[in-house]
Amino acid sequence: MTATESTAPTPVPEDPGATPVPSDYSPRLYNDDLAPATERKWGAFSIFNVWTSDVHSLYGYFLAASLFLVAGNTFKFVIGIGVGSLVIYWLMTLIGKAGVKTGVPYPVLARASFGTFGANVPALVRAVVATFWYGAQTSAAAGAIVAFLTRYSGPRHFDATTHLLGHSGLEVVCFLGVWAAQLLIISKGMETVRRFQDFAGPVVWLMMLVLAVVLSVKAGALSFSVDMPAKDLAALAKSSTGLSVTPGSLAAIAAIAATWITYFAALVLNFGDFARFVPDEKTLRKGNIWGLPVNLILFSFVAALTTAAASKVYGQVILEPAKISARFGSVYLVLLAALTFAVATLGINVVANFVSPAFDFANVAPKYIDFRRGGMIAAVIALLLYPMHPWDNAPSFVNAIGSTMGPIFGVIVVDYYLIRKAQLDVPALYRENGEFRFQGGWNIRAFAAGAVGAVFSSLLPIYGPAGYSAALGPYSWFIGVIVSGSLYFAVSGGRSRIVAALPADATA
Repeated sequence: MTATESTAPTPVPEDPGATPVPSDYSPRLYNDDLAPATERKWGAFSIFNVWTSDVHSLYGYFLAASLFLVAGNTFKFVIGIGVGSLVIYWLMTLIGKAGVKTGVPYPVLARASFGTFGANVPALVRAVVATFWYGAQTSAAAGAIVAFLTRYSGPRHFDATTHLLGHSGLEVVCFLGVWAAQLLIISKGMETVRRFQDFAGPVVWLMMLVLAVVLSVKAGALSFSVDMPAKDLAALAKSSTGLSVTPGSLAAIAAIAATWITYFAALVLNFGDFARFVPDEKTLRKGNIWGLPVNLILFSFVAALTTAAASKVYGQVILEPAKISARFGSVYLVLLAALTFAVATLGINVVANFVSPAFDFANVAPKYIDFRRGGMIAAVIALLLYPMHPWDNAPSFVNAIGSTMGPIFGVIVVDYYLIRKAQLDVPALYRENGEFRFQGGWNIRAFAAGAVGAVFSSLLPIYGPAGYSAALGPYSWFIGVIVSGSLYFAVSGGRSRIVAALPADATA
């Protein structure tokens, strides 16, 4: 076998007559869903809607509205969100380019830095995060439906008198309904995911605009701030975000940008799961530009206006859009809002919280678990977690994400861009005894660097120097990236010789 034959990406078999899988590809590392993508139908509009589906959710709105309180007014809020959104665009494009070039999903790309079997650890970490959010978002969507139904005496009585699994009977019924609807969508595969998000993203945008317009009309004018004493605003901002900063200060604006970036920390790892279906980098950048800085800033601006207007109309700060819409007098408008928020949550769950664990669980046992089965596992785990409702403390969980996601990202991006210079032997990712075997399939250096970074990112914001520990809280993700990335580069610098020694056609 020549060098060219051994290194060129192998197409995914589409039918019995397609090119067979190379004999040296391990069934413990390969199946059709984990293979390099060959059909690339995702255009800029689909990538744009990855982001509309990801952020246009009940929790995405809640986070934006909470950060608006930290900013103190809309102008400072847009600055913080704008800076954060530009950084997110750069990060997503960075990891997305690896997806376009290699055509492989996140857990397969992680094999290059963590080892063929060691990659299961960062894959499962990402899967756990996604599964948590899968349940949290499903519960939020069910809550929006419950808010509408309890306007009527029958459902309200059922909600008040029936209890099951730590929830009301109505909540359980709505949760199961939303849970089943998601399975119906995702059981059809990635192409159905693309079609659904192309529908969900624009629909949610329209409802957000309706919400802002209705409340602004009720308030009598556009509102750009919340009328509240500074002390009370700071207390409310801290209770909803956990940030101990003076609203409107420079530290507050920086914390807004950092928290906004951390919100996307999980998806920045596996954005390659979507980018691998994009035909070229130009299409990727176009979709990212409109979907990230442009879309995120406009969405956050609308969320700020809605929050400010609602505070004037109802005399209190309401951060949950479902609770705002539930106060509308028009039954039809409330129903429209409930359905829209349910669709929004379906969108983010399908995009951010199903695709990732579907690939991640499949990576553990490719011979037995494909994309659909991996997604089913995530859905079942979320269902089993429902009685314990761990997502009631979702804001704290967002901060915890940084301590786990940052070190993993630091290792992967340093390995791919700084050590391998974006040159990767893709077929070797599917071989047990190839370049990425390291120590029995595990790269101990990557795990050591990641562990040290995780310690710093999780403990420094808590036990750091006096007066600085609280201030470091929003930056745990960055600490993890910098510490793990730097340490991995230092201990793996000699690995660049591996890349230099490869033939020119041994890259993807």
